[in-house]
Amino acid sequence: MKSPSDDWRPSAGPDVLALRAKLLGRLRGWFADHGVMEVETPALSAAAVTDPHIHSLETCLDRRPMYLQTSPEFFMKRLLAAGSGDIYQVCRVFRDGEQGRRHNPEFTMVEWYRRDLDAHRMMDEVESLLAVLGAGQRQPRPAERITYRDLCMEFAGIDPFVDSTAAIVARLDEAAVAVPDGLSADRDALLDLLLATVVEPAMPAEIPVFVFDFPASQAALARIRDGDPPVAERFELFLGGMELANGFHELRDVAEQAGRFERDLQRRRDAGLKLPPVDHRFLAALDAGLPECAGVALGFDRLVMWLAGCDHIADVLSFDAGRA
Repeated sequence: MKSPSDDWRPSAGPDVLALRAKLLGRLRGWFADHGVMEVETPALSAAAVTDPHIHSLETCLDRRPMYLQTSPEFFMKRLLAAGSGDIYQVCRVFRDGEQGRRHNPEFTMVEWYRRDLDAHRMMDEVESLLAVLGAGQRQPRPAERITYRDLCMEFAGIDPFVDSTAAIVARLDEAAVAVPDGLSADRDALLDLLLATVVEPAMPAEIPVFVFDFPASQAALARIRDGDPPVAERFELFLGGMELANGFHELRDVAEQAGRFERDLQRRRDAGLKLPPVDHRFLAALDAGLPECAGVALGFDRLVMWLAGCDHIADVLSFDAGRA
């Protein structure tokens, strides 16, 4: 452990910082080659995310609460609805209570939106970008794709659409994973815990894996495709035992989106959590007309971790939260 007198020093070494700079240059070059425009949106907003599992950092402006953004998604979709065309952003985002080996309260997100693409074509784009960023460093192998259902059945022996919450709890007990108090009746929270503790560690470390067709109850801001069962048209990318990206075939129905916000707020009430203000400007943009599109958010710091062979997010940040 470094002494307090060393706290002025950067968290990351010069070689890793040079790698970050090189990757950012490649990233911007890839987007320029694909005709995607870089944009900037505010870090502060009068509204906040409603997802009960994500918590915003709050500050104050002229005595009114403002929130540091957990994602630029709402602002970027407002730009899309106003006719921006294909856009991307490299930005700092903030999440309260997230600190650890793979988490820092402030981190770098790469988010982009492409018109007339679905989730599968967006996966193609993410894989193309990974190949460019990894060239000459640690080239990822060709990606695999698997449905959420098949993933859980293969690596945990659980059918996430059929098995009971009791069966999921039993599988967690078998893996010696403690279920926090109050979580045993929350099916989606149990599935998230199963994914993080049982499934992710069993996934291949050197192969990018796209997981798609999530349960409809986990749609977030993705559209739902009818079927038996219905599924959310979203995907997540895993590499090196980490989630690197989360993408959606974007929901465009303002009434459905408003209903999801209300359901999020009810879950927050039930859990005794603070109720953030809903982003009504975002809903107005949806009402005005969001173009057919897909979007994805990629955790840039985690990608640098994998490419540099680092085990801790602090090792790829100029200054982590402990040195800020």
